[in-house]
Amino acid sequence: MRLALRTGVRWKISLAIAAVGALIAVALSLVVHNAARVSMLDNARDVQVERLQFAQRWYESSREPRFGTKLNDPALPEELKDSMANGRRATYVSEHRGGVPDVWAAAPLGNGDVLSLHTRFTDRSAAIMDEVDRALVIGSVSVVFGGCALGVLIGGQLSRRLRKAAAAAGKVAQGNTEVRVRDAVGGVVRDETDELARAVDAMTDALQERLEAERRVTADIAHELRTPVTGLLTAAELLPPGRPSELVRDRAQAMRTLVEDVLEVARLDSAAERAELQEIALGEFVSRRVALLHPDAVVRVVHESWVNTDPRRLERILGNLLGNAAKHGRAPFEVTVEGRVVRVRDHGPGFPEALLKEGPSRFRTGSSDRAGRGHGLGLTIAAGQARVLGARLTFRNAHQDGGAIAVLWLPEHAPTATGSFPVVQLPDVGARPVPRSRSRR
Repeated sequence: MRLALRTGVRWKISLAIAAVGALIAVALSLVVHNAARVSMLDNARDVQVERLQFAQRWYESSREPRFGTKLNDPALPEELKDSMANGRRATYVSEHRGGVPDVWAAAPLGNGDVLSLHTRFTDRSAAIMDEVDRALVIGSVSVVFGGCALGVLIGGQLSRRLRKAAAAAGKVAQGNTEVRVRDAVGGVVRDETDELARAVDAMTDALQERLEAERRVTADIAHELRTPVTGLLTAAELLPPGRPSELVRDRAQAMRTLVEDVLEVARLDSAAERAELQEIALGEFVSRRVALLHPDAVVRVVHESWVNTDPRRLERILGNLLGNAAKHGRAPFEVTVEGRVVRVRDHGPGFPEALLKEGPSRFRTGSSDRAGRGHGLGLTIAAGQARVLGARLTFRNAHQDGGAIAVLWLPEHAPTATGSFPVVQLPDVGARPVPRSRSRR
């Protein structure tokens, strides 16, 4: 199994800038350190040569080595001995591991002797090198932290824009096609994020136009089929009684129902449907409607609640959920009302995996054990009507006893006539009488 390490753009840019800054700081520090060391050693050599020349003039006049000089010093380095053999004045720096270097200067005399001067690198020079090294370390660390801060600043700005773009794209994926990613990104400086936003907006517009064209075609076809299907159903009523006539009438009625469902789906997809709101006692309403729609279902009101919703659309949702349970599930069928939540459960094989992952889809009925029959429009219409009510319809399977569970979550505030939601929070209707919890069959 391959492990994926998730990091944000902010930290990637910050680490990249910090790494580049660290490399540059280290390189410059090494160059400056070596240049300062070479310069100070060259200055020490020059000083040593001047001292040796002064001591040599003193020796030539007094024949006595002074000022720290030595005559034919046995500790003279081999490199200086070779230079003396050639009759040249020379200097030499001997390095010690972890210590202060020694500075040598030697000059050949006319009689074959060698006058040399040996001193250690001055403490003041060593202290200056330590100060230079300390300043380089502090500067390098400052550059690294400054690079990190700059990376966080730049990466944070880019990360915020990308997160805004992702959030806006998520809203578009949820069906809110009025959202524009470019407007959500904002900003004054134009970069690749704006190009991505414009591409997503263009793709959204193209998909919206295609979906709208498909919706119009579907609605037009269904509308054109209404007249011949109605005529076919009327003609079937005129057939003489018998089994063939019953089959024709059943198929004609099924076709008429399908055409009406397709038209309803097209209207819901157009987002032009508006709820006609009424205030109802949810538990009492569900009990009465379920008794008419599916008398065998058991209704249990755990907690009554007054809701502002569209009774006709709510009844349509309940009818489709119960019809789907009766067609694809098994008894007993249970409807539970708890506050603003309505649950419809059966004890069949459960919903298909594709429906649980992607939601209901028209003309896709899922696996044959549960949804092999029908056209897949019932749950699609129920989900569309729930959106008109501002509600949320979810689907899951029961793990213990088996079966499918559809849950309708009604909103605290119903949508207005324009399809939006009120901004001002109205007080809860708590003064109305609340019926007691009851179970009804």
